[in-house]
Amino acid sequence: MNVLDDMALLIINEQEKIIGPLAWLEAAKVPGLSVSVHQSAVIDSQEPDGKAVVDRLVLRYERLFGRASQEVCKDATSHI
Repeated sequence: MNVLDDMALLIINEQEKIIGPLAWLEAAKVPGLSVSVHQSAVIDSQEPDGKAVVDRLVLRYERLFGRASQEVCKDATSHI
């Protein structure tokens, strides 16, 4: 796993604390992001811009749950 994979996983885990398993279902819908039933997240190696995948993940949560979700994402990754 690389830093962007770690970021995606942290974001999903923090969202899961708030919205439960729905966080994983929504993450699975993000193009370029692979999630597994073992609760791991990996940015597809074919994806040319991993940062864009993380951005899409954050936007997906924000569209569904509002700006508060964006703040959760920021807090989850602030130490990286």
